[in-house]
Amino acid sequence: MLTVDHRRTVASKPKPTRVILTADDFGSTLPVNEAVEQAHLYGILTSASLMVGAPATADAVQRAKNMPALRVGLHLVLSDGWPTSRSEIIPDLIDANGYLPTGMVQAGFRFFFLQRVRRQLEIEIRAQFDSFRGLGLTLDHVNVHKHFHLHPTILDMLIRIGPDYGMRAIRLPYEPLRVTCRISTRHAIKNIAWSLFIAPWVALLRTKLASANIAHNDFLFGLSETGRMNEETLINIVNHLPHGINEIYFHPATSSLPAIKGSTRHDKELKALLSPSVRELFENLSIERIAYNDIA
Repeated sequence: MLTVDHRRTVASKPKPTRVILTADDFGSTLPVNEAVEQAHLYGILTSASLMVGAPATADAVQRAKNMPALRVGLHLVLSDGWPTSRSEIIPDLIDANGYLPTGMVQAGFRFFFLQRVRRQLEIEIRAQFDSFRGLGLTLDHVNVHKHFHLHPTILDMLIRIGPDYGMRAIRLPYEPLRVTCRISTRHAIKNIAWSLFIAPWVALLRTKLASANIAHNDFLFGLSETGRMNEETLINIVNHLPHGINEIYFHPATSSLPAIKGSTRHDKELKALLSPSVRELFENLSIERIAYNDIA
């Protein structure tokens, strides 16, 4: 009887609250790289997701090597960015300028239905993994620009290809609606509609990652507040974090960059990451700051 009671007590104990704090688009520009460095050395940032084909990648890699405690993952770019492969190898993935188009819906249909496009997609995914492996950095995690890995074709390729390159963790883009509504009532209808729309894709992602024994976060914050991750918003999120492994992601920069319409500036995101009030809140709530390598 005592043994049974003890097991029930252990099983009912809630998970501790742990948080991965990630800057996306590392390598995209020098102001972004500068912000990542400052936010890690003087703020609360624990990890960054690197674009291997971006203009400032070499600078980002050098900064990362000077910050061994910063965990760096691969931010795969399969839309709205520059590819790593030569244009003649992936003609069906790019536009006339050699750019990966922004139209994710059209690209998603082509990835799913056209075999020749899928072959080129795999070439580009492997090229980006190869590029990361050649940088001399340890792969902490993988995610995809604009969360495109919710697409089942991309997800299946990631799960099949990634382990060959040491991938052990993937971002799960799931922001629990019950918490989102407590954080902010802004755009409530839009947030509810979006949550219902992506729910089956998130469930599929979670199931496939579990089957492949690939680690992932429990919750992700920054989805509904993309472009508004200022100090006030971050404090509000931290005060409502559920138990488990959370990730909060940012797009910081040391100067104002072209941003999402109606958003705050990227430099305000950096200010939030550097905020003494935010750091104090983490300490007062006994929230542990981690990276994906701590759970993989």
